[in-house]
Amino acid sequence: MDKIKKVIQLNLPHQNFDTLSVAVLDFKTNKSQMVEAQVIEGEVHFLTPSLCFDLASVSKILINAFSYFLKPQKFTNELIQCLEHRAGLPSWAILSRADWRSMIQAYPIKADAETLYSDLSALRVMLELEKMGVDQKQLVQNVWSSETHFWKDLKNIENCVVTGERAGEQIVGEVHDPNSFNLNCFTSHAGVFSTLNGLSQTLFSFFQQTQAMQELKHNLAKYPHRFYRGFDRVLNPEDTLAGAGCSPSTAGHLGFTGTSVWIDFEKEIGHIILSNATQNYWYEKAGLNQIRRTIGQMVWAQEI
Repeated sequence: MDKIKKVIQLNLPHQNFDTLSVAVLDFKTNKSQMVEAQVIEGEVHFLTPSLCFDLASVSKILINAFSYFLKPQKFTNELIQCLEHRAGLPSWAILSRADWRSMIQAYPIKADAETLYSDLSALRVMLELEKMGVDQKQLVQNVWSSETHFWKDLKNIENCVVTGERAGEQIVGEVHDPNSFNLNCFTSHAGVFSTLNGLSQTLFSFFQQTQAMQELKHNLAKYPHRFYRGFDRVLNPEDTLAGAGCSPSTAGHLGFTGTSVWIDFEKEIGHIILSNATQNYWYEKAGLNQIRRTIGQMVWAQEI
């Protein structure tokens, strides 16, 4: 990981955030290589990976995508449309704790709707599974590592990174997403926290326990839609935040707080990048995106 360390050493001090963690995953051996760094008093310090990150929308893989591969028989065509953001639901809304379930369920699921990335669509998956008696949280937590938690279940927030500010106080150990925070309950669109090792082990466990690796390897490249069963596909392998050089059989997810997971299912390798990019403000991610592209390209070329 010496080359990745050099990328971090060169780039991290110039970001609007102070923490960056990277794992390179080998799904043939179920082993990972990890590096974690933090800027302290202007200097980059490499740490033993132990910090806990708000995964933001990477949670959608660990909840909705996992649910599909663990219980595929529960997913009707309409539910798959919700899972793949093709159900015609609005992309976002401010949700009320009193009536959010009925509000989301009131939207009709439209056949052949255009892809529109939607937190409401992701939440609709959870609500439809609830009707079928599926406890989504219990289902997916059986696969999660002991270092991966829904934010309300965190026992110790001392190792959580700062992801912003809310009501004049730093956000530490609380979900950044406003709807997940306000609803104050398990949600399928955001809210999972994990260490770098925890997320690595969770992904290894999931692919060991399901047939997802083979299904994704065989179907991604030829699939006509952007999303496949909760995974976000790389549509242009030479121009992607996953890093140039991956195969068309690559998918993963980005998270608003500055997180990402990408897996090349043809090569059976992947990488995780965790940061607290929303620590000071959310709207400038050019530096993070350059880091993402650089590290991703190195991983796919196996020059780390």
